[in-house]
Amino acid sequence: MATDFKLPDVGEGIDVGTVVAVLVAEGDRIEVDQGVLELETDKAVVEVPSTVAGVVSKVHVSVGAEAKVGQVVLSVDEGTDDAGADEGDDDAGTDDAADADAANDDARASAEAADDADAADDTSDDEADDEGAGKAAAPARERAPDEPAPAPSKSSDADDARPIPAAPSVRRLARERGVDLRAITGSGVLGRISAEDVERFAAGDEPARPAAAAAAAPVPTAAPLPDFSKWGETERAAMSGIRKATVRSMTNAWATVPMVTHFDSADATEFEALRQRYKKAAEAIGAKLTPTAMLIKIVAAALRKYPDFNASLDVDAQEIVYKRYVNVGVAVDTDHGLLVPVIKHADRKSILDLADELGVLADKARDRKLSPDDMQGGNFSVSNLGGIGGHGFTPIVNPPDVAILGVSRSRMEPVWDADQNVFVPRLTMPLALTYDHRLIDGAAAARFLRWVCRAIEEPFLMALEG
Repeated sequence: MATDFKLPDVGEGIDVGTVVAVLVAEGDRIEVDQGVLELETDKAVVEVPSTVAGVVSKVHVSVGAEAKVGQVVLSVDEGTDDAGADEGDDDAGTDDAADADAANDDARASAEAADDADAADDTSDDEADDEGAGKAAAPARERAPDEPAPAPSKSSDADDARPIPAAPSVRRLARERGVDLRAITGSGVLGRISAEDVERFAAGDEPARPAAAAAAAPVPTAAPLPDFSKWGETERAAMSGIRKATVRSMTNAWATVPMVTHFDSADATEFEALRQRYKKAAEAIGAKLTPTAMLIKIVAAALRKYPDFNASLDVDAQEIVYKRYVNVGVAVDTDHGLLVPVIKHADRKSILDLADELGVLADKARDRKLSPDDMQGGNFSVSNLGGIGGHGFTPIVNPPDVAILGVSRSRMEPVWDADQNVFVPRLTMPLALTYDHRLIDGAAAARFLRWVCRAIEEPFLMALEG
């Protein structure tokens, strides 16, 4: 019996990726948890393991093609006996029972198939979830002998093929509540369905459909490009998965978030002297004490002091989500594009710990070894272009974050010393804070960035104010 292996969920909010390697060929025998392909998702390359065992009878994807969650990528011959499904074996999968129900007009066989599907839901939740199941089992109705079989619905078939963005626990809850997940519009990222969505739907209080909001505020489309070949020779190159992800996320950010950038500068003379003083201590543990590592510690303290910057907006629910954890994303420049790994619980770690972890994540980013978990869960980001140059820039907020700190190259400048009545050379660090003006007001942004500047100028401030 041939079984279709469908692309499973590879990370929260990820529904599509680019195939960069197919690790099996037709005729190969594969085992459960064996890697079958490598997928470049939003800014990470992940190996996708198989959930079935058997001989590969057909490969449905190729290198360079896009694959969506729920799409069939392999057909695998498991070598099982089809007769078991006809006899009403309790181990039959939900998809086999559904196929038997659609193909057999006999009422008794339909009822038995529906019963088998219910039993399979109770005893094989994990198997059903891996296959992209999650359809609510409807009670079978015995059809009269002369009653014609219902005609198949094209729209229903299309709905069945659509991947359902919901975790296994949510699918199980839907079955318990007797709710069809296909009828729910998820309130999460990319329409992901949560347990709260299921409960609201079961109670008859379904949230507003995003389609209505999209109709009210359409996203502008890009104008068609001219024929550049009229002016000279051109060459086209396919976007990498990372570049595609950047296009999607930045377009969404620019279209949905009203951003404002506030600028300030900090006297980093003592900050740099402190870094130079403790460089060897970092080297002793195999780490590099960079300005970014020290800034992460300062930013983590600022996020604790100003919780609005460590929050997210839930526009549909008209609520602000305050996070009790502090995770800081750090922009890393690589040959493949800009990647933003996340340092979890940055406020609980020492500067040396942050320096060590930052070095590890930066190396993984450049080697394209970041996992989806390395890229998720950030509350705030830091983008330091000081190592390259520039006097300033305006970083873009990446929702659901509400702010990002941009750092430019520090330089020596003459600063007036009123006590000595002379100009003195001081190292000045330019900073730019871009924020979501729906949640953060200009005065709050100015206070946040001024506190960061003071913490750079007076490193003892973090210990003094907590």
